Amino acid sequence: MDYKGQWHQPSTAAEMSACAGPKTVRVVVVGSGFAGLAAASTLVKAGFQNVLVLEAKERIGGRVHTAKPFTENVLEIGANWIHGQKGNPLFQIAKEENLLSEGPSASVNMCLPHSVTPRDYFFREDGKQITTKVVDQVCSHFSKLTDKAFDDELERKYRKLSLGGYLDEAFEESPLAATDDGKKVFEWCKRIECTDEACSSLYEVSASQISNYTELEGGFFNTLEPGGYRAILDVLLRNLPAETIKCNAQVKTIRWDLIKKGQKEEPRYPVQIICENGQSFEADHVIVTVSLGALKDKATTMFEPSLPKNKLNAIENLGFGIVDKIVLYFEEKFWPEDCAGVQLVWNEGPEDKEAYKALSEGETWKTTWYKKITGFDTVARHPTALLGWITGREALYMETLPDSEIAAICVRLLRSFTGWSVPDVSKTLITRWGTDSHVQGSYTFVPQGVDGVKEHKALASPLPPKDKARGRKHLQVLFAGEATHVNFYTTTHGAYLTGVREAQRLISHYK
Repeated sequence: MDYKGQWHQPSTAAEMSACAGPKTVRVVVVGSGFAGLAAASTLVKAGFQNVLVLEAKERIGGRVHTAKPFTENVLEIGANWIHGQKGNPLFQIAKEENLLSEGPSASVNMCLPHSVTPRDYFFREDGKQITTKVVDQVCSHFSKLTDKAFDDELERKYRKLSLGGYLDEAFEESPLAATDDGKKVFEWCKRIECTDEACSSLYEVSASQISNYTELEGGFFNTLEPGGYRAILDVLLRNLPAETIKCNAQVKTIRWDLIKKGQKEEPRYPVQIICENGQSFEADHVIVTVSLGALKDKATTMFEPSLPKNKLNAIENLGFGIVDKIVLYFEEKFWPEDCAGVQLVWNEGPEDKEAYKALSEGETWKTTWYKKITGFDTVARHPTALLGWITGREALYMETLPDSEIAAICVRLLRSFTGWSVPDVSKTLITRWGTDSHVQGSYTFVPQGVDGVKEHKALASPLPPKDKARGRKHLQVLFAGEATHVNFYTTTHGAYLTGVREAQRLISHYK
């Protein structure tokens, strides 16, 4: 159905304002990730009849991407986890719809991301395995130190430091720092934390600001049977008429504030959305849910008039990092039955303070990009696959290399660290979120020296601001997405809740 054909069209501006309400108001949502679909679904359920979602990609979901690259079983190319249970709307939906895995595998799928179990094998560069005792001691001490930052219990002397700087100084006070293996495992812990923070290095993340992030109670699920994360998106899609979503519709320009008082030729709608393919749509409101990475790239050219300075500052100041996955599929399993992952511990890893300093200038870090890989974990539903994690500039550099070269390097690492007989890889899947032009990264972090709360709020505030609306139509441009949530940035439930937040803003406006 033609988009314009499904819209009620009042004939005059006066008639429009007289009958403005859920049935006639036009809302365009830009992006079909959790934020966009939550916004559209909430509006449609509230009786809004003219809602359109524009999606740049050929598929819906944004940073949620469930695929079947190897077998009939799903693999998450994007978002992996339901982060916590209590107060998590996505956990609630998954539970009500029976989408959570049950049975013996459920306990495996309900740990925290990257949490270490006795079934993780830690190998040093020289091929020696590090004892479980040392690993446990260092990892639990590392958790205590990061918990202090998350719980806002940092001593004053640490508050102005980067997360990496604070962890180094605090760890130095522990007897574990005097042992060789202790120091090396600690560097591994920092590399793993980079994947949680989506940063190039913990030396670039604020130590004091991460206390604004709220962790929800309850185990983390990483297995949604059998449809993966896509199954939760499908629940939201149920509420939307088929013609609501247009894929392959990349937005080029959002023209807003088109209705000016006293204009002779009064436009009928305050907002016009123009796509790269030339199609344009008029609307009363637009909800922008594109990633912070896309905003960093396009915000200065995408909006006419341009965004206010505080919003452009927020887009520039907040960090948007890259987390990539390297999935290696083997014909047969070569690791022991009780092994949940092979973790790589370097003599001098990239999160060592001295190594970080030495590598901060020039390009030499590119020759050892693979040192940023934390290790290779076993994969739910894929008994012969291993999954490697890599972040930051090293991930971005890796994205430029061919799959075959990445796979060969990973096999070489597995052979040299473990000494096991590791066969060649039969298939690979390597994500490239950094060079994905529609996303340009993975999720948000708060850099050292940035006031996260201020910037998240500035990013979330609608346009024109209420105090400056001066009779103009309010709430023309609204913003949602994980980067606009003060406490749940980086998460899918954060994205979902911001979509609901902006939909509710419009619902209240028309009450």
